[in-house]
Amino acid sequence: METGSFDRSRALGRLAEWNFDVLVVGGGITGAGVALDAASRGLRTALVERDDFASGTSSKSSKMVHGGLRYLEQGDFRLVYEALRERQRLRRNAPHLVTTLPFLIPLFKKSGMINHRIARALGLAMWIYDLTGGYRIGKLHRRLSRDQAVAHMPVLHRERIAGAYLYYDARADDARLTLAVVRTAALDHGAVVANRTSLVGLDKDATGRTTRARLRADGQEFFVRARVVVNAAGVWSDDVRGLDETPRPDSIRPAKGIHIVVPWSKLRNDIAVSVPGAGGKRSICAVPWGDYSFVGTTDTDYDGPLDDPQCTPEDVDYLLASLNASITETVTRDDVLGTWAGLRPLLKQANTNRTVDLSRRHKVSVSGSGVLSITGGKLTTYRQMAEDTVDEAVRRLEAPSRRRHRSRTRRLRLRGAEGFTDAQRYDRLPAETVTHLTNRYGGEARVLFDLIQKQPDLGEPLVPGLPYLRAEAIHGVRHEMATSLDDLLSRRTRARLLARDASAAAAERVADLVAKELGWSKERQQAEVASFRAACELERQAAGLARTPCP
Repeated sequence: METGSFDRSRALGRLAEWNFDVLVVGGGITGAGVALDAASRGLRTALVERDDFASGTSSKSSKMVHGGLRYLEQGDFRLVYEALRERQRLRRNAPHLVTTLPFLIPLFKKSGMINHRIARALGLAMWIYDLTGGYRIGKLHRRLSRDQAVAHMPVLHRERIAGAYLYYDARADDARLTLAVVRTAALDHGAVVANRTSLVGLDKDATGRTTRARLRADGQEFFVRARVVVNAAGVWSDDVRGLDETPRPDSIRPAKGIHIVVPWSKLRNDIAVSVPGAGGKRSICAVPWGDYSFVGTTDTDYDGPLDDPQCTPEDVDYLLASLNASITETVTRDDVLGTWAGLRPLLKQANTNRTVDLSRRHKVSVSGSGVLSITGGKLTTYRQMAEDTVDEAVRRLEAPSRRRHRSRTRRLRLRGAEGFTDAQRYDRLPAETVTHLTNRYGGEARVLFDLIQKQPDLGEPLVPGLPYLRAEAIHGVRHEMATSLDDLLSRRTRARLLARDASAAAAERVADLVAKELGWSKERQQAEVASFRAACELERQAAGLARTPCP
């Protein structure tokens, strides 16, 4: 099989012409992981995504690669162990994308006294977390004094804190992680991948087995022949199953999580800090992100449209109330620069009233026609989910040698991991530019270094006040299959998340920059700007927020 292509038009041609062992439907982190696992085993693999890679839940998570301390409270030690093991694999396989993040849990006093029973229980949980696998990060938790705790977040109510616990987890830019997995599958292992390509039907042979899929891209329909179809559509999984099964299944219970972004100067936290949620609900976290901090997340039932969940005024008020109850600074709606809302694709369970209590474990199921569905799970465990799914696909394919088709992803380095440290030593550009680009692209940052050296204006900011560079938009179009302004400003960069209104104001300049690369007419260019600004305005109005200036 020819390898090394991440070109959408070429991929669409191959989808129509080739026969595949595995067709993956869904370009979020789960589908990306399945495609990489299958392709790296030598299976001829295709992946299609109806919108953009990671455009759903996989760009709207809490950006955490973690075991999940609260799952210990639910007694799910197996899930925590698995997640911490996968966290370590990700830190090794994608060191440019997955980095260590310390977490602070302050011990708040009530009526001047600390609840020693709660403090001891939390300390025990810390030890269990370390022993379950947290130690793999190279550091154990420790108890901090009040002064040490406040030093990490000076706006905490000092007189209300008796001390704190510090432990370690990891974080990643979820959209970039997903893209790295997809590009590794395509460029290094020959998977054929295409965004903006929808599944519209499944065809079966005389025995009732699914043998081909009907797709639509650019207004045209065509067929793809595949021996196994994998449904990795996340919260839309039941929609895909509805094309195969009657009646349409009802297996997913979406849970909404929301985040807000505020200037870092309002919180001054140098690490992630957990504070109690308002009304005794689950804790929320304030996480530093450069010149910003984001605050979240909630975990509530959701029964609205799946395609574009929004933060509501109530969501924003809840996070602000939770945050302000624990700090001396007052953070208001006027400080909120960006928001995002995502839906967790949780599996329905009987006798479970709250989504927060639903298991984050995954499930691989097989329909009567042979379609595999991978549902549930979480960002951190995507690789294990993919391995389990492709193991089942290999059984369905009746591969002559299952040993030859064992998973290879446990130690498979993602694009950008090689040359990461070498790229950091690049000395022909400003140090801050080199640091920014290597932390996002790893060893592949050299491509962007060359762009900027040849055309210095590409080293200027893409959106004023944000760290992203004009070169990143050009790179996103040429090498990362970006086809719209939203692709560039929401996922190839995270400009829209950090500063929604500043990104909308810069949309016309960004469109001017990439229009020639994408072959846009003036009409298409204007339509892209209008569409992006309308989406930003909808997001702002849905949350009941005023416009904010560029920070």
